[in-house]
Amino acid sequence: MATLTIHTGRIIDNITRLESYLSRQNVQWTLVTKMLCGYRPILEKVLAAPVIRRLHSIADSRISNLRMIKSLHPDLLTMYIKPPALEQAANVVRYADISLNTSLKTLEILNEEARRQERTHRVIVMIELGELREGINRDNVLEFYERAFSFSHIRVNGIGTNLGCMYGVEPTYDKLIQLSLFKQLIEQKFQQKLDLLSGGSSITLPILPRKKVPRDVNHFRIGETAFLGRALDSGKRFLNLSTAAFDFSGEIIELKTKDSIPDGTLSEASVGQVAEQPAETAADTPTRRAERCILDFGELDVDVHGLKPKDPGIRFVGTTSDMTVYEIAKEKHQYRVGRRLHFEPNYIAIARVMNSRYMTKTVV
Repeated sequence: MATLTIHTGRIIDNITRLESYLSRQNVQWTLVTKMLCGYRPILEKVLAAPVIRRLHSIADSRISNLRMIKSLHPDLLTMYIKPPALEQAANVVRYADISLNTSLKTLEILNEEARRQERTHRVIVMIELGELREGINRDNVLEFYERAFSFSHIRVNGIGTNLGCMYGVEPTYDKLIQLSLFKQLIEQKFQQKLDLLSGGSSITLPILPRKKVPRDVNHFRIGETAFLGRALDSGKRFLNLSTAAFDFSGEIIELKTKDSIPDGTLSEASVGQVAEQPAETAADTPTRRAERCILDFGELDVDVHGLKPKDPGIRFVGTTSDMTVYEIAKEKHQYRVGRRLHFEPNYIAIARVMNSRYMTKTVV
């Protein structure tokens, strides 16, 4: 069976190295665990590490995952990192100490829920700086904060922005200095201190050494780099972090020499893909024979396009819902049915495997 092997020691080591690095930069940070999909065996090991107590908080975008985190460690500060749905307000207040917000209506409901639960809920107000995802418009910042400061059971903990997620807008100094100026303006006008200027994520990390992050930016939300060890702008290893915390492998369930092109009229495949016509279909080009293996996973299990074969002699051919085909450049006798091929999975590939009940997860 296809298996994702998770080396928790390497993850903890990455978190430790990042914490040491960011503390020297006077930056607090929140570990974003959403790619783990609330998987208890990993969370039990990672959250028990002493370094976790030195982080600002643990964040997720799913209530069920925050519930799991709180059940394991009720003392950990938790953050809900997307604007809450109104129907989830009670659970957001119950399981998230902090949430990211962009709607006054949502703040009203969160305030009522916090009052009912006899607690104070902290919020970070997100500002739109060009990524066109969550965030209030810059023209409405002062009006929004004036109302936000008035809620009895809401504590405005800071100001933040999201960059690089949907359109890939880069977190430049010019973008982040706008956030810094808004923070100064708000504090001066309302005589209220904002503890956090949350302007960073994994995509912001590479510009820290280049002194391209304003001094006021004191909080990052980091997931991908902590788990995969790579800088998002280049895909290269960041600092001295491990890039081998996750290994995905699939078992060979068929290995045969086959034609390199399909035989027949090509149309839309059963999983909604339209196959590209191979170059070998030219009338004067002979059909090539190649070693092909079928592995025991497909689109339902993992983002196959997010898997990089560790053997450079393996080439992706195609996939269906539950099987994926690779061409093997080496001689057939080096592989056999029952052997495993190993892959380096990216963020989305890992998240889909973690969310699949059909895939084996081995925690070491």
